[in-house]
Amino acid sequence: MKKIIYCYLFIHCSLATIAQQPGVLVMDAGKLVTLKNKIQQKDASTLQQVSALRKEADELLNKKPASVIDKAFTPASGDKHDYMSQAPYFWYDSSKPNGLPYMRKDGVRNPEINKITDHKYLSELDNTCRTLALAWYCTGEEKYAAKATALLRYWFLNDATKMNPNLNYAQAIPGINNGRGIGIIETIALTGIADAVALLNGSKALTDADSKGIQQWYAQYLNWMLTSKNGNEEHAAKNNHGTWYYAQSIDFALFTGNTAKAKELIEESKKRMDSQINPEGKMQLELDRTNGLGYTTFNLQAWFRVATLAQHTGIDLWQYKNVQGAGIRTALDWMLPYALGQKQWAYQQIGEYKKNNIYPLLLQAAGIYKDDHYTALAKQVDEEVNDVVVDLLNK
Repeated sequence: MKKIIYCYLFIHCSLATIAQQPGVLVMDAGKLVTLKNKIQQKDASTLQQVSALRKEADELLNKKPASVIDKAFTPASGDKHDYMSQAPYFWYDSSKPNGLPYMRKDGVRNPEINKITDHKYLSELDNTCRTLALAWYCTGEEKYAAKATALLRYWFLNDATKMNPNLNYAQAIPGINNGRGIGIIETIALTGIADAVALLNGSKALTDADSKGIQQWYAQYLNWMLTSKNGNEEHAAKNNHGTWYYAQSIDFALFTGNTAKAKELIEESKKRMDSQINPEGKMQLELDRTNGLGYTTFNLQAWFRVATLAQHTGIDLWQYKNVQGAGIRTALDWMLPYALGQKQWAYQQIGEYKKNNIYPLLLQAAGIYKDDHYTALAKQVDEEVNDVVVDLLNK
């Protein structure tokens, strides 16, 4: 009888732990629970990190809400609620009347793009809400959840300020078009925001109506991605744009409860991996760019995201081998010696390469592949990482 009781208590406690896990998709729910336990146990190192997080979150409490209507420009639709941006690698052509059409300089960012603020504000919303949501989760202080919720309502729910769920006018090229499918890569931030919403679901500030309203917005945006001309163009992209399309669409499908669509997209994404990664682990379409190492890392980040999301459906992309016998780990292992400066890069990299971009990948790979070699490599770039949120979520 005692054995039965002990077994029942063990199962009951295990289920309770699972029930307490936040419904995040990109963040590691298990690590978040471990983090919470360390806080409750007053682990000195963790409390120090939480103190640093609290400081960052406190500085955000007075942040002014921002939205797409704040931009000084109006998209071709005439509606400021529509997101808009300008293609970053296209420049005024002095040899043409009025400089039009703009000409392409791959990898060279045109500072003109900063005049349109939608992309900047969306990225800031991601970073801000992630910090505030994590601060609420770690401390239980509702002021952080209240601020994050106010910012989310301003961007997604308030009639006067909300963004329309489309990207018809993203990454426009002056003199050529009013928007392109390529612009969809600018909404990667929405995956982080979705996790912030999931984390805040246990707070008093974020109501059921708020949560459902934001999910409905995401469902509408996902539908636009899956059915629009721009969405179909990005869906067909063979390089990192296609990978990030899958990362976003799978995330949004899971966030809105459409698991069947998520599974369909995950299975479909395998074909993209088949074409992208060669037997050595090279991703030639990224190597052909003027910032080949940066784009190789960027595409690998997308695959890590897709594989992380796939785990929520029971599909294992971490171990998947494509038709050429290569996979995510093959690509990672090929890139690392170059990213860490152990081998000389033989392709173009005209911009600065930041090693801190591979830091979370190394820590995640160490856990996924049960290989401490990745942990040791992460320590080599640890000093270059100065992000308390990254540390809390990955260590």
